[in-house]
Amino acid sequence: MRYLDIDTRKRISKIGLGTWQFGAEEWGYGKDYSERVAPAIVRRALELGITLFDTAEIYAAGRSERILGRALGAERESIFLGSKIFPVLPGGPLLNLRAKASAGRLGASRLDLYQVHFPNPLGDDRAIMNGMRSLQHSGLIDEVGVSNYSVQRWRAAERALGSRILSNQVSYSLVDRGPENDLLPFALQRGRIIIAFSPLAHGLLSGRYHKRNPPTDKVRASSAHFQPEAFAQTEKLLEVLREVAAAHTATPAQIALAWAIRHPAVVAIPGASSIEQLESNAAAAEIDLAADEDQALRAALPWSSEPTPQRPGLRRKLSMARHCARGGKHLAKTLWRDFRYGTDTATA
Repeated sequence: MRYLDIDTRKRISKIGLGTWQFGAEEWGYGKDYSERVAPAIVRRALELGITLFDTAEIYAAGRSERILGRALGAERESIFLGSKIFPVLPGGPLLNLRAKASAGRLGASRLDLYQVHFPNPLGDDRAIMNGMRSLQHSGLIDEVGVSNYSVQRWRAAERALGSRILSNQVSYSLVDRGPENDLLPFALQRGRIIIAFSPLAHGLLSGRYHKRNPPTDKVRASSAHFQPEAFAQTEKLLEVLREVAAAHTATPAQIALAWAIRHPAVVAIPGASSIEQLESNAAAAEIDLAADEDQALRAALPWSSEPTPQRPGLRRKLSMARHCARGGKHLAKTLWRDFRYGTDTATA
């Protein structure tokens, strides 16, 4: 395993583990996955030197945090543990309560990274960053992060916090290279981190899914990556991934991960449906891609470096508001589960 060269209290592995799927019905993995497979994946990740674990209060209504916390056991204090708060009523005493609730579900004394899950479309970040500063001073959290932020909002949030915001968690992969416009240069220049979620585009870059074998789970089936036109656009890229993989005695998924973390400011947090997939993901950290291989992969799916045109302000805010409304429903389920069972990692 490789680790970031950055001044954090704990080491951060270049390949981490995303746990959105832990306990979640929409991935279609079933009860056995949540009760038996997911904990085994976490334990194997620890053995392989993975230190970065990512979850959120709204994942499976808090169950993801609970499953992860139980599986980590005594090791939870030695790894770099990150969770996220969804920005619905995020300021004041509620922020403190929700941070404590996440730590409780994880069985942790503190959170190494506490991230704002999505930019609040109804206001700026001054209130939530005031709360984050208090959480840092109290010792409940170590580093502050954001997710899905533009570079402009990332900068503004840092000014509101008065210190660094260590990370920005965004979608980054061979089929989603938008962060290369400004987020990656900013992170590299300022000693910050880009946490790449969906580095395999929900499995598209593994080559497993195609027009004759489309996904059946709700998450993938509703994703733009798995529509017929997307399969057609990525056919050439998958061919090149297979060619590069053959040269390294690797899989296309491993090459796609190795490509994502090739940038010094990027870490990736793929999920895993099995111990074998986790082991494959971790082994990607050992792959060094040559410059000509990187260029071949980039050329296989042409991408413009021009910024993506922004939708009109009102439409953009309405879209963000709809996203927050959907997340708010998941947050309500989390709070209801806490009300019924408490936040102890051993329950619910």
